[in-house]
Amino acid sequence: MIETETNPSRCLKRLVMPSRPKALDLFCGAGGAGMGLYRAGFDVTGVDIKQQRRYPFWFMLGDALEADLSGFDFVWASPPCQRYTVSQNASRNREAHPDLIAPVRAKLEAWGGPWIIENVVGAPLCNPTMLCGLALGLKVKRHRLFESNCFLLGLPCGGHDQDYYLLQGREVRNRVRMGADPKGTRCGLRVATSIGREAMGIDWMTRAEMSEAIPPAYAEFLGRQIIRCLPARHNEKLKHSGE
Repeated sequence: MIETETNPSRCLKRLVMPSRPKALDLFCGAGGAGMGLYRAGFDVTGVDIKQQRRYPFWFMLGDALEADLSGFDFVWASPPCQRYTVSQNASRNREAHPDLIAPVRAKLEAWGGPWIIENVVGAPLCNPTMLCGLALGLKVKRHRLFESNCFLLGLPCGGHDQDYYLLQGREVRNRVRMGADPKGTRCGLRVATSIGREAMGIDWMTRAEMSEAIPPAYAEFLGRQIIRCLPARHNEKLKHSGE
């Protein structure tokens, strides 16, 4: 069951512009992807099975796999990544976490509109595009994969021969270069959450929420590409409906 809710007044002001194309943000968390989609030009609605008090847009509490996709122009989905992470594979604990990518993909394909599935490196995505935060001018690496039924352009990673920050679990740490060797880095001291927020381009989340989020810049970069292809897909649909 999907329960529609608005967020408390202490959260960011809910941002809705009805003239924009409508995006549904499945498994939305605290809104890293949602904010990027808003900045790309979408009116955003989020769905998550857990209450998200700081989600900055219209929020619906419920199971993303049961969400009604009708009425939306685009769907973004970020199913849980824990099953596919390096740490879970190393601890042989992956079976304790759900494998939701296949059912999410089936739901989106049955719907038929444009969509993106986001997840970590190692997730079973088909022909994904990868983004790196450093390539987008951020101070986090945070490689993520994106599968879509639309053609997506990525960015070259460009190397990691610079200082950046790591968000691991509930910690923010700096990653410092050691000498001229680009691989000569070490995980430095724990730093303030505020530094992690600045590095991620997120100013409304807790440290724990940021650890499960993607920087808004990722979804903004890809969302702008989707925005540009929406008129073409709409015209193609009208053409086929008239045949």
